Amino acid sequence: MSTTQSDRLRGLLEPLVSAKELDLEEIEVSRAGRRRVLRVIVDSDDGVELDMCAELSRTISETLDATDAMGEGEYVLEVSSPGADRPLTEHRHYVRATGRLAKLNLADGGELVARILGVDDEGLDLEVPGVKGRKPTARRVAFDEIAKARVEIEFNRKDKKEEEA
Repeated sequence: MSTTQSDRLRGLLEPLVSAKELDLEEIEVSRAGRRRVLRVIVDSDDGVELDMCAELSRTISETLDATDAMGEGEYVLEVSSPGADRPLTEHRHYVRATGRLAKLNLADGGELVARILGVDDEGLDLEVPGVKGRKPTARRVAFDEIAKARVEIEFNRKDKKEEEA
């Protein structure tokens, strides 16, 4: 997708997404055979429900049909939330991942798997799990020390709501 088309789509779609109190995370146009696929990824602090994706999809579709932003050819519109394995790249991504386990690739080449306890403007407060029965330890990592970060999927962790019940 050209930068011009990307900027034009972002300018057109961002107000629609913001009106639903969501963040526009990504726009991607790709080919699927003879058709193009427009993927619009949205998120919020509370997550995104399927009904909201469907409602937003209708709104985006109507807007795109009323403009020539996608050109003349056919396209498929997909509106969804980011996957669980999406990279953490923005401050808000770290805030939304508070309480979750994350894998951090550090700028010095090291790697760290820890639970995000808190986020501020400078970095993260983490809890590094103990190994072989040892207690977890606290660690502070500045944003400029992080090369890449991603949430780790946990299948056996109880949800906060389950713990409170």
